Amino acid sequence: MNSIMNRRSIRKFTPQPVEREKLIRVLRAAMQAPSAKNRQPWEFIVVTDSDTKAALAGASPYGGFTAGAPCAIVPLAVTGDFPGESPWWCEDLSAAVQNMLLQLEEEGLGGCWIGIWPDRERVENVRKIFGLDSGLTPFCIIACGYKGQERPFEDRFDESRVHWERY
Repeated sequence: MNSIMNRRSIRKFTPQPVEREKLIRVLRAAMQAPSAKNRQPWEFIVVTDSDTKAALAGASPYGGFTAGAPCAIVPLAVTGDFPGESPWWCEDLSAAVQNMLLQLEEEGLGGCWIGIWPDRERVENVRKIFGLDSGLTPFCIIACGYKGQERPFEDRFDESRVHWERY
């Protein structure tokens, strides 16, 4: 549980590039996530280009730090490839992103989940950056790299939120 307990949202990074092997392991972890009917409705864009990261930084009012991250990963939901849009792609992508964040911690890296879906303007901003059609829905942006800040463990367990058998 070390990765679960130690993972924190990191918004400051060193300029050190992230090794491709580490990024592959992060993406491999994402693709190990469970998905409804095993549809695996995901694709991933890995971005290291400064201009593209700067554009992504402007896609959300909360993602400005993406420009300074060595890498950004944009998970996409493939919503147009199966009959009738799968109603579960959001859960599928959420599980994949959580796996990515935990693997970033395992790799000695940090990252931060920047929400794009379901805000229409943010979705369209990211679609324009990459020229995506309506069958691919940008889910979020993960800014990542070597940590430029340390955030200490916070015990978030709150027993008052646990209800046994009934609410």
